[in-house]
Amino acid sequence: MKEPKEVKKVEMRAGLEIHQQLDTGKLFCRCPSILRNDEPDWIVKRKLHAVAGESGEVDIAAKHEVSKSREFIYQGYKDSCCLIEFDEQPPMEIDKEALKVAVQIALLLNCEIIQNSQIMRKTVLNGSNTSGFQRTVLFAKNGFIETSFGKVGIDNIFLEEDSARPASSKEESDPELEHSKVYKLDRLGLPLVEIATGPHMFFPEQVKEAALKIGEILRACKVRRGIGTIRQDLNVSTPKHPRVEIKGFQDPKMMIETIEKEIDRQKKNKNPVSEVRKANVDGSSSFLRPMPGEHRMYPETDLPLLHISRDFINEVKADLPKLKSDIRGELKQKGLSEEMIKLVLSEEKLKEFEALLDSYNNPNFVAKLLLILTKEVASHEKVKQELFGLDILESILQAIRDKKINESDAKQVLENIAKGKSLGEALKIEKIDSSDMEGEIAKIVKEKPGLNANAYMGLVMAKFKGKVSGKEVMEILKKLVR
Repeated sequence: MKEPKEVKKVEMRAGLEIHQQLDTGKLFCRCPSILRNDEPDWIVKRKLHAVAGESGEVDIAAKHEVSKSREFIYQGYKDSCCLIEFDEQPPMEIDKEALKVAVQIALLLNCEIIQNSQIMRKTVLNGSNTSGFQRTVLFAKNGFIETSFGKVGIDNIFLEEDSARPASSKEESDPELEHSKVYKLDRLGLPLVEIATGPHMFFPEQVKEAALKIGEILRACKVRRGIGTIRQDLNVSTPKHPRVEIKGFQDPKMMIETIEKEIDRQKKNKNPVSEVRKANVDGSSSFLRPMPGEHRMYPETDLPLLHISRDFINEVKADLPKLKSDIRGELKQKGLSEEMIKLVLSEEKLKEFEALLDSYNNPNFVAKLLLILTKEVASHEKVKQELFGLDILESILQAIRDKKINESDAKQVLENIAKGKSLGEALKIEKIDSSDMEGEIAKIVKEKPGLNANAYMGLVMAKFKGKVSGKEVMEILKKLVR
């Protein structure tokens, strides 16, 4: 592994844990993944109790939570929750679409798929699970990503259910939440993938690069977007300090500063303790709870082993999504400009762009029609951009390809459609005879002598209002303007 010259040497070991919601139905029931802000249909209250893990011992973090003697309130909804969320009915088998997306992610991370896995229960006593545990299954291992520092190992990937979400916006440290807490059950059961790199990184810059690379892979797959859909934690240790987990390690702009401040804190700590901390907006961190031990896990007895067949793996392999970095290269090879590449990807219009390119092989004009002209006309004519569907854009491009209209006519066709004309009527562009056009252009040049070609172009196009080709006008102007 080569150390880049601009990165200063630091003594640390770090790993990432990334939790990403998948954009499918819930994992262990068939309820939809809909988040709600209206009044709940049901409310139940519970106190949770710690149980021994598979080793026969109660986990230290579970004891810590039980000592708070909290009562929890759960809000449920008829059309996005069922008895499974209330822990009153056994779970169903894992949702097949969620499993497919999870396996896609694992394969893009170069992981081995574990074909037979025991679904486990992980003790969780902060109130975020009505049962007091989270269902999770290790289904992939031994992957890697490439970084400029070398490979970073992906040790394990889990598929698990998300927790309930707090109904209050207050922080966990708020005194009002000391003995009670309110949760919404709409999020409970949403499928998550947990990606764990292990302590394979030795520089803050490497951690940031790895986080961004994993993020790119996740966004290529069917995952949920927006605030709260991805949660990223950092594990970091220095030579004389045990591992510390920092929750909420999200903001790329703060990653390096957060790591550097944690390294400084650990070096100054006279009583080193392994603990869970929270990332603060200024790059510092604050104590949350003791570090969970190894006694949290025990087998899920209500479900059979998860079996992922070789046929299923091969089916997923044949349908892997492309990464944006790979797509950029392909679009550049097709001749699309950097500006248009950025626009196509930011607007998430790749499929539409590729479909239209089959009708007319001018990548930059196709992208301009799809993403710029439709938006301009929709805004000016006060219509919805969706009015210009793929079938309409395809017909316009085919008419250009067949030389029935010019590229410069496309905007007028869109304007005609926005004004209520049928597609057939909109494509009938009135043209000016070339000899008449040359005479009119000569007249404009004579009336306003001394202008440059671009200025005359503007005057001519304004006069003829799309009835002439910009290319033809410029050829005539080159002869008239010296």
